[in-house]
Amino acid sequence: MSLTIRVLAVPEAAPLLRHAVREHLGAESADAELCVSELLANVIAHLGEGTPVTLRVTGRAARTRVELTDPDPYRRPAPRQAAETDESGRGLALLAAVSLRWGVRREPAGKTVWAELPRS
Repeated sequence: MSLTIRVLAVPEAAPLLRHAVREHLGAESADAELCVSELLANVIAHLGEGTPVTLRVTGRAARTRVELTDPDPYRRPAPRQAAETDESGRGLALLAAVSLRWGVRREPAGKTVWAELPRS
């Protein structure tokens, strides 16, 4: 069973996507919701508001996979070391902290950033 949602990357989409993930995964969705929020925030920050994105959430017995696809195949997210006083720059560190693994897949018409999360 999977969830697929196409939206424009705008701040108002974040709560809608988190709600959809919660409805799809149930009570144990907090880490997946965090991943969705951070991935969406990265698209807004680096590609701009209004960028079309596709969210996919798939689950297996042991893992949940969260993917966000955007139309830019060239701008790849890169982890950075945020200073204590920085107000941003921790999104990929959060993704890495809650996921088993994460990565980027380049596609002909964009890229997909994905994370695999343990199912509790």
